[in-house]
Amino acid sequence: MTEATVLGLLISVIEFGTLLYLASLGELVAEKAGVLNLGVEGMMAIGGMSAFWVGVETGDPWLALVFAAIATAAFSMLHGGLSVVMGADQVVSGLALTLLGLGLSGFLGKDLVIKPPGATFGDRTLGPLSDIPWIGETVFSMSSVSWLAIALGVVTWLTLSRTRWGLALRAVGESAATADAAGTPVVRTRLIAIAIGGAMAGMSGAYLTLKLAPGWSEGTTAGRGWIAVALVIFGAWKPGRVLIGALLFGGLLALEPRLQTFRCRPDQDGLCLNFEISPILVSMLPYVLTIAVMVLISIRSRNRPSLAPAAIG
Repeated sequence: MTEATVLGLLISVIEFGTLLYLASLGELVAEKAGVLNLGVEGMMAIGGMSAFWVGVETGDPWLALVFAAIATAAFSMLHGGLSVVMGADQVVSGLALTLLGLGLSGFLGKDLVIKPPGATFGDRTLGPLSDIPWIGETVFSMSSVSWLAIALGVVTWLTLSRTRWGLALRAVGESAATADAAGTPVVRTRLIAIAIGGAMAGMSGAYLTLKLAPGWSEGTTAGRGWIAVALVIFGAWKPGRVLIGALLFGGLLALEPRLQTFRCRPDQDGLCLNFEISPILVSMLPYVLTIAVMVLISIRSRNRPSLAPAAIG
């Protein structure tokens, strides 16, 4: 494996990690407030479609990112209205949001399929730091959205652990009745948390269609929203651990296209068998491992206190 190949893989890990981390971070905020939102996949689709449309119309990727965040936050209020205000089952409401988001984005974006990207996010170099071997060519040359994702992670951690509002949000996630008795507006707090989650999922979708895979087509999210939901559990509802999980699973997604084109031919000593890896099997790998990790976490936590917010679901 050449140096260029390794560098390309590391860059892809950061890009896929950014995609997953933004969506997972938003889901973490919602779940900390006691709201399970299984609509991440649909929200990413809405964000990706709306960002691509604004990019085509304006040529400004940042305006497209902001529009995607606002549009998806508004879209997430469907889940908030159903599950928080009306008391509908959170699982059913979240699944409905995913189905609606996938269908609506496909319908509204049907004319965008043939259009080239009007705006994309480029990589941002940090002067001499970008010239440092390996680290400079990867970490210090990643896109501005990746830096934004890290900043949002820090802000989320500080807000949840160091501010009065963060304490109130976590209290709502542990016991809505107790928080309400203490004077915390439970419904408003949960709706804000859902909107934050929707905005971050929208930014994740925007990053997908404006940077990771510029363009729009129905089904472009390809199940990555479900990985984002699983990463919150994998990361034990902690922003730092979720970041580590996002990079690990980002590595699996980055390996996918490379393994699909893998061809092993015997060398002069005949040490390598000539075989090919099925593209279908490779495409399944990240999702199979996601399920496996969730099963292992479930088994491991049977005899341990749950780290999940008590009021979730």
